[in-house]
This record gives sequence, C-alpha cells and structure tokens, in this order.
Amino acid sequence: MKEEKRYVLSWVDEHSDEFFDHAGIIWSYAELGCWEFKSAELLVNVLKDHGFEVRTGVAGMPTAFIAEWGKGGPAIGFSCEYDALPGLSPNAAGGNENIAASGHGCGHNLLGTGSVLAAIAAKEWLASKAIHGRIRVFGTPAEELCIGKPFMARQGCFNGMDAILDWHPWVHNIADADTCNAYFNTKYHFRGRNSHGNSPWMGRSALDAAMLMGHAVEMLREHIPPGNPGAANTINYTFSDIKPRYPSVVPDRATVWAVGRITDSITMKDVMERVDRCAEGAALATGTSWEKEFKTASHEKIVNKALSNVLHDNFVQIGAPDFSPEDQDFAKSIQKETNVPQTGLDTVIQPLRESATILTDNSEYSWFAPFGMIWVTMAPDGFGWHNRHIASCAGSSLGKKSMITAAKVLAGSCVELFTNPSLLAAAREEFAEAVKGRTYETLIPADAAVPLDIND
Repeated sequence: MKEEKRYVLSWVDEHSDEFFDHAGIIWSYAELGCWEFKSAELLVNVLKDHGFEVRTGVAGMPTAFIAEWGKGGPAIGFSCEYDALPGLSPNAAGGNENIAASGHGCGHNLLGTGSVLAAIAAKEWLASKAIHGRIRVFGTPAEELCIGKPFMARQGCFNGMDAILDWHPWVHNIADADTCNAYFNTKYHFRGRNSHGNSPWMGRSALDAAMLMGHAVEMLREHIPPGNPGAANTINYTFSDIKPRYPSVVPDRATVWAVGRITDSITMKDVMERVDRCAEGAALATGTSWEKEFKTASHEKIVNKALSNVLHDNFVQIGAPDFSPEDQDFAKSIQKETNVPQTGLDTVIQPLRESATILTDNSEYSWFAPFGMIWVTMAPDGFGWHNRHIASCAGSSLGKKSMITAAKVLAGSCVELFTNPSLLAAAREEFAEAVKGRTYETLIPADAAVPLDIND
C-alpha cells in the first residue's frame, strides 16, 4: 500500500478511541432531526480544533454546517449525519422505561463521526505533504426525513465539488454503485365544521375528507409506474392529526401525511400533482377545505461507477471490520432474541455491483459532483433496521469497528483521488455524461421554509 495511505490509516488508528468517544456522546444525546444541537456542536468543535473553518446555521437550519480546509486543487467532500429516531432507545424495552425516548437506530452517531475522522485524517496528510487541495465536510440534519441535503442543495451548498464520499453502517460490506428513488413528503390539512353526533348533517367532517383522500390514493397506486423490486414506487400515508377525538363530535380538523418514493423526479412531479388532486377531490366531495403543507423532496441518485470502483478497491485493500468472537456472540444473541437464524456478523466484502437501494437524501450530492459511498457491517442481518437492537449495536464495539473501517476506506480513497488524477478525471467524465442535458432543479417550492418543527 502506498506510503500516503499508510499515513492516513495510522492517523485513524491513533485517534480511534478519541473519535469513538465522540460517537458515544452523540449516541447518548440521540437528538431528533433538526434538533441535533449538541451533536452538531460537538462535531463542529472537533473540526475547528483540527484547523477547519466552519460555517454554521447554513440554509436556514441551526444544526447544519459546512467545514472547509485547504486552498486550490480538487475539492473532496465528506457527508456527515447525526440525527436519531424516535422511540428507539435501547433502554425502552419491557414497558418500564420511556418508550418515546429516541435512539440511534440507524447508526448516524457513527456515520457523522466516522466521516469527520476520515476528513481530518485526509486533511492532516495534505498538510504534511503541502499538497494543494480542499477538504469539505457537510453537516446535514434530519436525514431520516430527507430534509437537510435538499434544502442545502437549494442554497447551492454543494456547488464546486470534484467528488463527494459517504458511508453508512449496515449488515454487509459493499461499495455499491447504487441508485435510489426520488422522494416527497407532504401534509394535507382538511378543515370542516363541528356538529353533534346526533345531528351529523349539521357538520362537515374533515375526517371523511381525509379517509376519502386515503381511498383515492389507494386507487392511484394501480395507475403509477411500479418501478423495480429493489426500489419500488410507493406512496404511504397516515392520519397524523384528527380533532376533536371524540366519537360524538363530527371532527372539523384532519391531516393526511403522505410520503412517496418514485423512480425519478420527472415521474414524481406527475405523481405529486395527482396526489394533490386526490386531496382536492376529497374536499369537494365532503364540503370541506384543504391546504397543502410541503415538507421536503429529494431527487433520485445518479450512479458513478468510476468513483465506486475507487472505494471498492480501497475497501478490499483495507479489509472488513475485524470482529472478535465476543462481537459475534453478541450479534448472535440479538438474532436469537429476534427469532432469526444465528448467522452472526458478515465479514465478507461483496463484489462491486449496480443496484437500487433504500431511499436517502444523499442523492442530492450526486447531481453536483461524482458521488460514491460504502456500506459497512455494523449489525447482524435478519431483523431489519431502524429498531432498538440496531441502536444497541451502534453504541457497542461493533459500531466502533464499523466506524474505524469506514474512516480508513474513505480517507484512503480520498488520498488516491489526490495522488492519481486520472481516477478523478474518469469520475468527472462519467458524471458529465450522466447529467448531459439535465441541470439540477430543486424540487422544493420557492416559498417553502425548512420544517424545523417536523418532530413536534
């Protein structure tokens, strides 16, 4: 392995305990999206302590930041997330604890900290060699609701990048050249008129309108393109607010909260308009009024195989996380508790492939520069994601080993992009070909504000 890579790998090893402590603190904060005040502050201070200039509160989000170091040369970015999920505290089992407590059931305490570790290691190498180049870290709030990156993209925060690198804890090890669906998140508020349940004809039921809209969306499902099995086109909804909640009063308020995952943003725009018409028709049929509250929307991801190849090669060189027998026993105990086969933790690096994957707002990066990411084993397979067992793994030695592996792969790949200009040129060429004839257009209306209160 090149001397330059050995430098960043050694730097990561020397600082692994320190940064896992940071990840543990963020794990204990477990702050929900747009409210990650202490988590963001911790990472900002770490970056400042290592010589980065940091802008905070970007794009109207108090917990969003951009950190930059260096001048001239290529600009390589690292993606940073740090939001938790409601109700997923590993201490919330058994009914004796606060079941509403949040937890890092997606491992973002590791994701954000690991990316910062990789960025600082790459910066230290650049500084030691006096190489011209820029390192940027994008602190992006509320990934779980796809808020941070679309609003930052609308403000042009990702302009001027030559490549952006990312990672995520997962159940296997792969540098996947994957795409993901576009996404929308919208609320529909219906307003009617109260009346006594003995004389419902005097009222206008907002709940009737909400249920009618839901039925219309159910019928709409059949008439949108199906997508592909790996990333099907879906629309989900819930009745998130109905008042008064009393059976003998006709409710005058009801809200339908709808999200959609659609193969591409062009198709999604048409689907969004048709969902709007479902709301409009329901209001007309029930004599109620309706109002649309836009939350967020993100684009589909643009694949960059050239950059994925760089990440894959570095992953193979560095190797998968080295889990101990105790780590494997812990993983199998979770699988036993969740009644799935006790296979333990995956330690194989899978071949590079093209696929469609779960939705994430890091797709916004891919419209501004070549984008690549890796998935690194942090938990055993079989019982899904976004649950308290994943939160337990994210705070354990499994999480530490996953994070350190990811930081090494990202930092090593960054070094290779700086030392081998042909790799970056190939990624840029592929990016230019992929976006030919298309320009980035935000899917967020001009008058839409960041939904900072979305977790209220």
